[in-house]
Amino acid sequence: MPVRKKATMTMTITSRARRGLAAALALALSSAAFAHAKPEKSDPPANAAVAAPQAVSIDFTETLEPAFSSIVVVDAAGAPAQAAKAVVDASDRKRMSVALKPLQAGVYTVKWVALATDGHRTQGRYTFTVK
Repeated sequence: MPVRKKATMTMTITSRARRGLAAALALALSSAAFAHAKPEKSDPPANAAVAAPQAVSIDFTETLEPAFSSIVVVDAAGAPAQAAKAVVDASDRKRMSVALKPLQAGVYTVKWVALATDGHRTQGRYTFTVK
């Protein structure tokens, strides 16, 4: 009898270990599959004081859907500062940029919307100052 009890106990521990490993793997895969596109790097950076840039670019953590992703730049009065519509880089679909009009000194707000290819939409804003 003790041998059978030991075999049952070993099987139970092995089964629990397998279930735990499967659960951990499922959690890791699901969090990767449902990751949201977040800014990784921006130029100009948030809260920076810079010479007037010709464009704003943002690198995201996920691949973007170009038709549903955007960047809008406005001045302190809320007037648009971009010269054209934002574009997602065809060679790096994690990068989106927008050309700017010539900027005067002042504070500018960058408003972005990113739709990742997994269908999740994120948005945010930051400011930079032109010296």
